[in-house]
Amino acid sequence: MRKPLVAGNWKMNGSRESIATLIGGIMEGMNSVKSAEVCVCPPYLYITEVLAKVQGSDIHVGAQDVAKEKEGAYTGEVSVDMLNDIQCNSVIIGHSERRAYYGDTDQMVAEKFSAAIGGGLRPILCVGELLEEREANKTEQVVERQLQAVVEKCGISSFKKAVIAYEPVWAIGTGKTASPEQAQDVHAFIRNWIAKSDADVAQNVQILYGGSVKSGNAAELFSQADIDGGLIGGASLDASEFLKICIAAG
Repeated sequence: MRKPLVAGNWKMNGSRESIATLIGGIMEGMNSVKSAEVCVCPPYLYITEVLAKVQGSDIHVGAQDVAKEKEGAYTGEVSVDMLNDIQCNSVIIGHSERRAYYGDTDQMVAEKFSAAIGGGLRPILCVGELLEEREANKTEQVVERQLQAVVEKCGISSFKKAVIAYEPVWAIGTGKTASPEQAQDVHAFIRNWIAKSDADVAQNVQILYGGSVKSGNAAELFSQADIDGGLIGGASLDASEFLKICIAAG
């Protein structure tokens, strides 16, 4: 039985004051979250502060990206070992904003995924199509290409230690949401694609939906057979809204 997971991607938002308020509000309501795993991914600068605040709770803390290199002359980068050193256990890999704005290719994403797996971090691998790709009926082709790059680098068994997040790019931050049926179709495709190589891995891997998830649509999305929770953007910046989504996942 796959445990639901809700991960909050705070992106480049927050201050020490606002983040203290946000994480405090989430912690206050965690007793209402019965069976879902909860993870928050702050900006790098605030990870240690959030880790300190959630100590002793069931909240996991992740990063929003990681370098593929282990160490060296890579100004501005953060390595897997550095994240391990501060006891950060998860990391978002291949978010569409990284792919679109910072040139993260499928190959680069695969290398970052490999670095995370090799260092004992849990990757949350993001895949998804642009609006023009969906309109051209290329959704499955795009998602398969993105997954295949990781499998070629790390093998299908690497998904035993990873999470996949399907995020249709056209639904991220736009207010548009894939219908539960549209989302389920892609989640089922992902699971079936993995099952062709390893049915056990396919059955157990958590596949999250991301793309304008809110408390009002979360329960219907999460009720789909192959949707195991969500990677939440804007709604994760409001403690009450985020908690409602976590409760819906449970």
